[in-house]
Amino acid sequence: MSEDWNTKYGKRRVRRDPPTLDEAIFAAVGITDDQDQQAEIAASLMGLPLENVQAEVKKLGRASARVASTRVIAGEQGAQRSIVVERRVARRFGNDKRTGA
Repeated sequence: MSEDWNTKYGKRRVRRDPPTLDEAIFAAVGITDDQDQQAEIAASLMGLPLENVQAEVKKLGRASARVASTRVIAGEQGAQRSIVVERRVARRFGNDKRTGA
């Protein structure tokens, strides 16, 4: 899929590709935790039938359930406690450049 238009510098073309199924599911996972809603979002992004996408979302959900972000650490006197590790993305702004004085 491409689109052409004329500018004062000549003809310009932009290539637009739909996302892959993995990219669409990754985007849907970032929006919601519900697998049915993830499948609907990914299906709408891809233009695929909902049933095909639901199967892939469930496969990905099972795979990510195996790789849990919970670690068990033996504490005092052998007692176990669970620690959940979450990754936070720090937003960096382009105008936040600090210069030395």
